[in-house]
Amino acid sequence: MRGKTVTRRQFLKRAGGAAAVAAAFPYIIPGSALGLNGATAPSNRITIGCIGMGGMGTANMEGFLGRHDAQVVAVCDVDEKHLNRARDKVNDRYENKDCATYRDFREVIARADIDAVSLALPDHWHAIPAIMAARAGKDIYGEKPLAYNISEGRAICDAVARYGRIWQTGSWQRSQQHFRFACELVRNGRIGEVKLVKVGLPSGNSIHEGGTKPEAPPPDFDYDMWLGPAPWKPYCPARCHWNFRWIMDYAGGQLTDWAGHHIDIAHWGMNTERSAPVEIEGKAVWPTAEDGIFDAPPDYEFTCKYAEGFTMHVSSKNPGGARFVGSEGWVYVTRGRIDAHPKSLLDSVIGPNEIHLYESSHHIGNFLDCVRTRAETITPAEVAHHSVMVGHLGMIAMKLERKVRWDPKKERFVNDPEADRLLSRAMRSPWHL
Repeated sequence: MRGKTVTRRQFLKRAGGAAAVAAAFPYIIPGSALGLNGATAPSNRITIGCIGMGGMGTANMEGFLGRHDAQVVAVCDVDEKHLNRARDKVNDRYENKDCATYRDFREVIARADIDAVSLALPDHWHAIPAIMAARAGKDIYGEKPLAYNISEGRAICDAVARYGRIWQTGSWQRSQQHFRFACELVRNGRIGEVKLVKVGLPSGNSIHEGGTKPEAPPPDFDYDMWLGPAPWKPYCPARCHWNFRWIMDYAGGQLTDWAGHHIDIAHWGMNTERSAPVEIEGKAVWPTAEDGIFDAPPDYEFTCKYAEGFTMHVSSKNPGGARFVGSEGWVYVTRGRIDAHPKSLLDSVIGPNEIHLYESSHHIGNFLDCVRTRAETITPAEVAHHSVMVGHLGMIAMKLERKVRWDPKKERFVNDPEADRLLSRAMRSPWHL
């Protein structure tokens, strides 16, 4: 009797359905096992639905469009202008008119023929679609920061684990060689014992011009859906799209926007990717009433103490990037640059018996590879959760204007109900996790 053929899509869903099933398969699955006889055959491509078609969402979509092993089949946005522009890019790439458009992300997630979704939404919208997608058996490429707050981040991590999904966070610096090399120098003791890491994140709120007086939303923009679980506020042009970052109802300013980059690299170098500080204190410059709707702090600094024996200083005044200060030298890394003392460290070779960190040369490519093999990506949900957790903890300490103590295992503050109340917030009906 001839055995039943398992399609690629059936395999992807079954392989991640439960931890026991995942453990039964090797990390590397030969193409023949999935029927992958031609890497570029349309039937063998990983099908992608893109949700959120603003600047970052469009950039990520173009990344998938540039891959022979993926095919974008649907785009979704609450702004019809963004939606139609994305649709046209997809159709131009494939020279057809097959790309489906949606205003409601739930319709994309409901499609059984979509293997994975790309999520690039305002921070307050990160958790709900991610959890729904995981529950529906989709793998997920999600933008940083992982979540709007720590409780929602934990909910995403738990859903990804429960449903056995592959998750890649858009912290793409990990897929650049010089960031990896800097962290390998630190992890292999080239600068001795590291007691201090200085992380520099941007200052200021780069606000795009737009009116702040309430008015009716444009007819081609579903403003109520854009607000989603956030508190209701009247529409004004300056509130939405790019500017959401500087409004605390939707995000946390430069701090949470960039924590998933440079704090992420700091954690990578210090081997604390799944850990967190135990004491946090700092201060911020808070906007005044004259700043109107924009209330995220443009300048901030806080200090974190780790049980692992080092201190991390995060500030908008530090040079952008991560500086690891050791007993025998230092390493500094940022976008497009690495420096060290002594300079000879830059010519150092990581030996075969030393620590070699996860290597990825293409962030989206790494995600697609892991969708096929079911291996963990270079920036999985738990790692992203702990990276932005530092930003959230710093924000809470600065709001309270006092030191707070954190239990990384329980993910609660130590005997501090006032601080615990800032770990989550109620969602606007009918939305909930």
